[in-house]
Amino acid sequence: MFDNLSDKLEKAFQILKGHGKITDINVAKTLKEVRRALLAADVNYKIAKEFTDKVKNKALGQNVLTSLKPGQLMIKIVKDELSLLMGSKSSELDISKKLSIILICGLQGSGKTTFSVKLAKFLKSKSSKNPLLVACDVYRPAAIEQLEVLAKQIDIPVFKNLDEKNPVIIATQAIDFAKKNKNDLIIIDTAGRLAIDELMMEEISNIHKAVKPNETLFVVDSMTGQDAVNTAKSFNDLLNFEGVVLTKLDGDTRGGAALSIKYIVDKPIKFIGTGEKIDAIDIFHPDRMADRILGMGDVISLVERAQDQFDLDQARKINKKIAKNKFGFDDFLNQIKQVQKMGSMKDLVGMIPGANKMIGDQEIDDDAFKFIEVIIGSMTSKERTQPDILDQSRRKRIANGSGRDISEVNQLIKQFNQMSKMMKMMQGGKGRQVMQMFQNQK
Repeated sequence: MFDNLSDKLEKAFQILKGHGKITDINVAKTLKEVRRALLAADVNYKIAKEFTDKVKNKALGQNVLTSLKPGQLMIKIVKDELSLLMGSKSSELDISKKLSIILICGLQGSGKTTFSVKLAKFLKSKSSKNPLLVACDVYRPAAIEQLEVLAKQIDIPVFKNLDEKNPVIIATQAIDFAKKNKNDLIIIDTAGRLAIDELMMEEISNIHKAVKPNETLFVVDSMTGQDAVNTAKSFNDLLNFEGVVLTKLDGDTRGGAALSIKYIVDKPIKFIGTGEKIDAIDIFHPDRMADRILGMGDVISLVERAQDQFDLDQARKINKKIAKNKFGFDDFLNQIKQVQKMGSMKDLVGMIPGANKMIGDQEIDDDAFKFIEVIIGSMTSKERTQPDILDQSRRKRIANGSGRDISEVNQLIKQFNQMSKMMKMMQGGKGRQVMQMFQNQK
């Protein structure tokens, strides 16, 4: 996420290393590189210049605090300005009505359909809503089928009318259907086009007027930069939408859309999509995103995801097993699966401060843990519950049965033993404190 921008900004701050005070000269050099980094990320020149001017005004003349280096102070100023540029604080959806309506719009290929399903699942679990998805893309043959397939995975109904080609009529019919079936939330997936045209704009405008949505969300492919921002302005002029959604942040994102869109349309970014999985959706927090752009990670979001997947009852059972030295490979595998539920490994690593720098250009595969499952699956029930019996002959059999090298089997057993020791240590006072923290925050 924003890897190129992060690297360029880090190089810019290198200029201040070794200086005891921020001066006109070293500020000018640093900000020249910051501006170049923003322009390379496809941020509008006017926005980039205005941004660096604000940073300059705040930085000049500030004596470095005894606990800080000039580079750290400059990073703090840049972080604060980045956060302000992206909206300063998160913005909530208005879904307070007895029947709330959310209209999803944007260009073709921006990820509207996938996001609609993600949002439905998110609001079902987080806000206890009973959502209805509405298929109003009557042009793309696979659009309705895609919506239905994804919605079926999370057990959310889809309203469609294959005999009707007017999306305005379909949308109004959906409202009547929702009232009869006690749905309290409607999410309308609309058609996109490859480019803005009059027909498209008139159609989305007519749907908007007919359903009077609580929220209209404009979905943006975060890889498109300034083009996305210009499109957003056209849509906002017509619909006066309530918020923006940035999708595909797990890809080769330049950052221009995220950094420019709030400035241009003066509407908050409300959600981000961070992968293809239906769970890969987050509320947008400008301050946390600023941290990630500057390579500081996002520990708060990481903890929040962990809390969402944290099973207190299961944790108690595991604690009892650890206390009795009965923690086995089945338990080990369950812990790994809990981590996998938190999202893509690439995204999780990006939340850990400094992790991206350590890993570098190495690809992080979501299937990286699959071999663990295969190896454990080749163990007998007794071996999984009594790891101490895994002698060399058993390890060779497991390697052959799983189709893996014996070195991988040995490495897995070593990792298991290390984790067991760590969890045993956590049984003490510190461990109980951590457990209490999770309980208090649930």
